[in-house]
Order: sequence, then C-alpha cells, then structure tokens
Amino acid sequence: MILTIDVGNTNIVLGGFTGNTLSFVARLSTDARKTDSEYAIKIREILALNSASEKIDGCIISSVVPPLTKKLKNAVKTIYGVESLVVGPGIKTGINLLVDNPSQVGADIISACVAAFNLYEPPVLVIDMGTATKMIVIDEKAAFRGVSIIPGLETSLKALAGSAALLPEISLEAPEKVIAKNTVECMKSGAIFGNASLIDGMIDRIFEELGSPATLVATGGLSEVCIPHCKHKINIDENLLLKGLYIMYNKNILN
Repeated sequence: MILTIDVGNTNIVLGGFTGNTLSFVARLSTDARKTDSEYAIKIREILALNSASEKIDGCIISSVVPPLTKKLKNAVKTIYGVESLVVGPGIKTGINLLVDNPSQVGADIISACVAAFNLYEPPVLVIDMGTATKMIVIDEKAAFRGVSIIPGLETSLKALAGSAALLPEISLEAPEKVIAKNTVECMKSGAIFGNASLIDGMIDRIFEELGSPATLVATGGLSEVCIPHCKHKINIDENLLLKGLYIMYNKNILN
C-alpha cells in the first residue's frame, strides 16, 4: 500500500492506495503543536481502524503547513521504516509552472494540477473548496496558468459570526429559498447560494480570459455542500489531491 498525506490548514487527509485503487480516506485535525510521536500514534490508529495496517511500501506528503512536514515524515518512518517523498523542489510533476514565482506555488495546488491534467480532459479549471476556495487553471499543454484565491465558505461564515454579536454559528446546508425569512436561513442562503453564485461568476470570467471553456472539477471538503447549487456543470472529485499525490509517487519511484 502507498500512503498519501495531504496537509491543509484545517485538516490532514490520509489516503491509502492498493494498486490503483484508493482503499481508504481519513481525516485528522491539523495541529502543529502535536509531536512526531503523537502523529505516529494517530496514523497507526487510523490505518488500523480502516483495516489498512498492512505493510506500507511508500509514502508521499504534500503540505501547506511547513512545521508539520518533518513531523509527519518522522512519524511515517517511525511506524513503517520508509522515507516519504515530499512535494516540493526537485520532485517530478510533469507540470510547467507559468507563474511569476514558481517557488510560491503550494504543494496542494501542484497536486491538484497533476491529478486534473492526468485524469480529466484539459484545459481544466479546478475549484478546491477548503479553508480557502482556490480556482486553479491547468491548460492543454500541462501548464499551470495561475490561480484565484477566495476566502473559504466556512472561513467567511466564521468571520461573520465572530464579528457580529447577534449572528449565530450555523450548520452548512442550503435553505429552501434564496429569500429567507429568519436569521439562520438568511445566513445559510448567503453562505451556500452566495458562494455558488460567486463560483459561477468566476468561472465565466476565467473562461473569458482563457478564450475558451474548460473541464470543471471541484474538490475539497465543502464541494459537495456548495457545488450542486452552481449553474455550471461541475464534476465533483473529493479525493482529487490524493490522486494527484499517487500519480506523482509513481512518476518519481517507478520512472
């Protein structure tokens, strides 16, 4: 089994690939205060819970939280005795970074580009909905053209509730109507339908700038909440980044 680990600002997502099959997906809360040993215990417990405590033959990590990268590498080596690949300078991706400063491109964006180009018809526009909503463009020549970064749905909602004393924290589900009639439903309308409209509008602007349409793929923990309310036809692939990591592992180990 190949272990893939995507470290985000809110969650750490683990996936295990047996052959080309994604056997399990699990999530941990991101906590930079935890030690190598604590993460080793958590990872071992998660794999055991998912009946995936078999031998791990390799691991690849993408991280946007630098303090955790080494901790997770050490944790995996402690448990399984393998050196993890880390997405960063020197790793083979097959992607050309056509941006002002390639070193600033996050490992999560690179993983999304690799998966999008290899699994979908390019050009591809990836909508990654997590702590931030990132709209990532990869063209038909395997070039990353750029990204738009928008405050995430849940991030914006927490900021709103935290800044307005009379507004409660709410669960994320669409209300029956856009024109809502009580505080909770009003907030849900703005959060879900407002973000869906934002995404639709950004898609139109990006297509106009590209001069052509692109395949639309959404990923991230909040995609299933919001994307069904968009007017564009958008594929949902919740595990896109893990798939990108697995593709990169094979590019670097097998080739």
